[in-house]
Amino acid sequence: MLKNIGSNWSLIAATVAASYLTTPLVVSLLGAEGYGTWTLITAMTGHMALLTLGVPMACVRYLAQHVADGDEQKINETIGTCAGLYLMLGAAAVAVGAVVGTAFFVYDIPAGLRLDASLAFGTMVLYVALSFIGFLPEGIFFAHHDFVRRNLIRIAGVAIRAGLTIGLLSLRPSLLLLAAIQLGGLLFDFTVSCLLIRRRYPRVRISIRYFDRSALRRIFSFSLYVLLLGAGARLSFETDALVIGGILGVAAIPAYAIANSLIVYLMDFIVGIAAVVSPMATTLASSGRSDELKELFLKWSKAALSLTIAAGAFLMVLGPRFVGWWIGPEYEASSGPVLQILMLSCFVFLPARGVAWPILTGLGEVKVPAFAFLAAGVMNLVLSLLLARPFGLIGVAIGTAIPNVLFAVGLIKLACRQVNLTLVDYARYVVPRAALGALPVIASLVWFRMAWQVQGLAGLAAAGTAMVLVFAAIWILFVYRNDPYVDVKTPFERLRVWS
Repeated sequence: MLKNIGSNWSLIAATVAASYLTTPLVVSLLGAEGYGTWTLITAMTGHMALLTLGVPMACVRYLAQHVADGDEQKINETIGTCAGLYLMLGAAAVAVGAVVGTAFFVYDIPAGLRLDASLAFGTMVLYVALSFIGFLPEGIFFAHHDFVRRNLIRIAGVAIRAGLTIGLLSLRPSLLLLAAIQLGGLLFDFTVSCLLIRRRYPRVRISIRYFDRSALRRIFSFSLYVLLLGAGARLSFETDALVIGGILGVAAIPAYAIANSLIVYLMDFIVGIAAVVSPMATTLASSGRSDELKELFLKWSKAALSLTIAAGAFLMVLGPRFVGWWIGPEYEASSGPVLQILMLSCFVFLPARGVAWPILTGLGEVKVPAFAFLAAGVMNLVLSLLLARPFGLIGVAIGTAIPNVLFAVGLIKLACRQVNLTLVDYARYVVPRAALGALPVIASLVWFRMAWQVQGLAGLAAAGTAMVLVFAAIWILFVYRNDPYVDVKTPFERLRVWS
């Protein structure tokens, strides 16, 4: 399991590295208004992904069950049914995109960008529509717990997109070109994935001739609730750009989007756990291994909180200065407070999103979380609209943070109930040692900020390295000392023997 999660983390690391290289270039070449318009395009077309109706997660859930049962007929029926659905939903996405495109210019897009923006919008609509069928190979890999090969393909796609962005956009800055690069990356990913599936799983058939109505009903009975979860996620993390663009103008979007992107990268890193936990929870539940399921929940919840503390402490203390060095000094004051507010909420939200959510999904318990996250997303939208004008970007960040914390607490409580665990027992194992261990980690960063006045890459790297060393020592010697589920002694004992 750790190998699979590690491969997910490798993919996230590659994605973050690519973004680290390309984002300053894109902001510089397109300018604040151009980058703000691009963020607006991706936010609007990103909401169209809701048209998948939660089918990708349902596909993984049922495929994992059929793979565990060794039922080849059910595997191919599920794949064929999902393939047919993806094709129909992709066609619907094109139609919806044509309608949504008419509302795009309600926003005050600069005149010089309108033609380029409209062509880029159309290309991104096509990208979203084709990405639906692109979910199918991923579902097959995940159901077979074959994360390593899948992630190697995705890492190659990230490298190709980054290389094309740096090379082509430097020659001709264009929103259309940026959209075309995303489309090309998708086609590469899908083609290579299908070829590898044919080689690895010769009995798996990706064909709509296996379309089955009973499988369709089964998928929809699960996926509609996943759709609500997706709607809540979109409202929570991808409507802020729409609110800011409508109330504060597109030029204000980059300052928020840059801060939010760091939170999203961290969330993707934690979700790297979720992608493995969900099918594993299905497998454990199907085989009646309830004690192992409880252990899975507790062990990885503590791991998720620990990773959130490691990254979050740095972002809370030195994140604003990192943004100022990474993008430009003018973004430290505007993006920094937004980053700190969003990060504060993530100490509660990310462990729930990374572990409690996939545990419930793997168990098929998605009804209550779906409606709860949708409610949180609506609350986020309402609060952001109310707070944007009087408080600016900080108001939008507060409007996002509050609902996410409330949702996370409820999600953890529900997951505890499903694995026969009290909330007190969960909190006793996951929180106290990690919270105490965080204090010296934060203190070391504050010392670097106040005493050293760290600026630039060298100072940030030194502070980050020192923090990692302090974090590692505390987590090995205190947080995970005598842990019932994680053995930190054996690896060091083996090293001592080998030496």
